[in-house]
Amino acid sequence: MPMNERALAAQILNDVLPLKKGQVHNGRSLSDLLPKTLANHPDADRPLLQELCFGVCRWFIRLDKIASSVTHHPFKSRDSDIHALLLVGIYQLLYLRVPDHAAISETVEATRQLNKSWAAKVINGTLRRCQREKSELTNAIPDNIAVQTAHPKWLADMVMAAWPEQADSILTHNNSHAPMTIRVNPKHNSPENYLQQLKQKGIQGKLCEFARQGIQLDKPCSVDKLPGFDQGHSFVQDEAAQLSATILNAQPNERVLDACAAPGGKTTHIAESQPELTQLVALDASEQRVIRIHENLTRMSLAAEVHALSLETFTEQHLANNAPLFDRILLDAPCSALGVIRRHPDIKWLRKRKDIVALSEQQLMLLGKAWTLLAPGGTLLYATCSILPHENERVVRAFLEQQSDAKEINIEAKWGQAASVGIQLFAQQDGHDGFYYALLRKAAA
Repeated sequence: MPMNERALAAQILNDVLPLKKGQVHNGRSLSDLLPKTLANHPDADRPLLQELCFGVCRWFIRLDKIASSVTHHPFKSRDSDIHALLLVGIYQLLYLRVPDHAAISETVEATRQLNKSWAAKVINGTLRRCQREKSELTNAIPDNIAVQTAHPKWLADMVMAAWPEQADSILTHNNSHAPMTIRVNPKHNSPENYLQQLKQKGIQGKLCEFARQGIQLDKPCSVDKLPGFDQGHSFVQDEAAQLSATILNAQPNERVLDACAAPGGKTTHIAESQPELTQLVALDASEQRVIRIHENLTRMSLAAEVHALSLETFTEQHLANNAPLFDRILLDAPCSALGVIRRHPDIKWLRKRKDIVALSEQQLMLLGKAWTLLAPGGTLLYATCSILPHENERVVRAFLEQQSDAKEINIEAKWGQAASVGIQLFAQQDGHDGFYYALLRKAAA
C-alpha cells in the first residue's frame, strides 16, 4: 500500500528540519527532496503533500513548542521521523481545513507506514489532546517575536537590528503565501492583451505595479494552463526579479554578461528587452543548472552564448584570450535568499548565522571578478534576493571603497527603500519578493 501524504511529509521533513537534538544539522532543501516525491505521487494528492511540507517548515518553531508541551518525553534521534509526523499532525489541526478526525486518523496510520506501530498510541493521544486544547496551547506559546513569527532567533535578531522599523512586517510577510507572477514576452503580446487571454481561460490576474511586462495571478496555476507558455509567450518570474532588465537597460550593439544566470529568467528577459545586442553571455558553474538556461532560451526562441563555468574561471579565460570586455554586466550574486523565504520556508532552518559572513566575502570577490570584465564607461548591476545589509549595501560600500574607478549610479524608482548604497525591496503582502539592487559605473578610459 502506498504511503499517505502524512508519512511522506514526515520522511521529507525529517531530512530538512533540525529535529535530532544534540547533532549537527545539515538539512537538505525541499527543492531537492519534494519534486522527486511529488513526481511519483497521484496528481490529486500532490497539493496536500506540498502544503504539509511547506506549512510545517513555515511554522516549525511554533509547532515544536506545542509538541514539546504535550509530549512527556523528547523523541530519541532515531525516532525523529515520528517527531516530524507529530508536527505534521499538529499543523493540520491548527492551520488546515482538514476535518480533525481525518487529520488524526491518517496521521496515526502513517506511524504504521513508517514501520513504527508503537508510536500510534503516542500520536493518537497527543493529537487528541491538541484537538481539545487548541486555544490554550496556542496562547501558551512564548510571547517573543522570533517564536511568534517562527524564525530562528539569530535571524530575527539580525532583521530587527538591520531594519528596526520594518522588522515586524518583514518577519510577518515571510510567513505569507507568495503570489504567482509571470512576465509577458513582448515579441508575442502586450501585458494587457495577455491578461485578456488569461481571463478567457478563467485565470484572473492584474498588471504588476512596477514591472512593465508583469502580471500577477490571483491564484497560482499550472504553467500548461498559461496561453502559449510552451511557445515562449510568458515566463514565471517574480516582479522584483523582473526589474533587473529594466535597470540594466541594455542598448543596441552592446555586449552583455549575465554572470550568475541559472535558471535563465534574467537572461531571457535581457534578450527580450534588447534583441539587437552584439553579444549576450550567460554563465553558471553548475552544468545541471545550465541545462535549465538552454531549455528556457529554447522555449522562448531566444539566443545567448551559455557557458557552464564559474565567474572566476570565465574571467581568467576571457582575459587570457584578450576577448572584448562587456558594456553591461548583471551580477545576481549567490546569497542567503532571505528575501524569498515565503517561497522557500525551509531557508529559515537551513541557513546559519555563519553563512552570512561567508556569503558576503564571496559576493565581494565575485564583484571584483566581474568588474575586471567590464569595459571602461560600462555599467554593472549588483543584485541579490536577500534583505540583509551584510550581503547588500555593505558589500557594495566595501567594493566602492577599494575600487577607485567605480561610482554608484542612482536608481530612480517608485519602488523599494533607498539604502546607503542601492535600493532594498522587502517582500510585500500580495506583491513582490525581497530583493536588492545597486547600479555601478566604471570610469571611462
